[in-house]
Amino acid sequence: MIIVGVIIGVTTGQGPTGHVGMTEEEIIDLMVAEDENQALQLLYGLLIGVGFLLVLISFGARRRKGSAKRTEKKPAE
Repeated sequence: MIIVGVIIGVTTGQGPTGHVGMTEEEIIDLMVAEDENQALQLLYGLLIGVGFLLVLISFGARRRKGSAKRTEKKPAE
């Protein structure tokens, strides 16, 4: 997930830019492209975050080599 997030981030790169003297239609297209770019940035940010959390959880869930086995004591009768 981390790798996918980074790849999406690299491929999107810089957002769309406008220029002076744009028509009304070009301005609307620019606004739509900026919105899509912002949504992709949010997506790859979430992918990186979730992937990082999964990595942390997987390191924390491993059993340690010297961990003692749990045994239950039977009550004395």
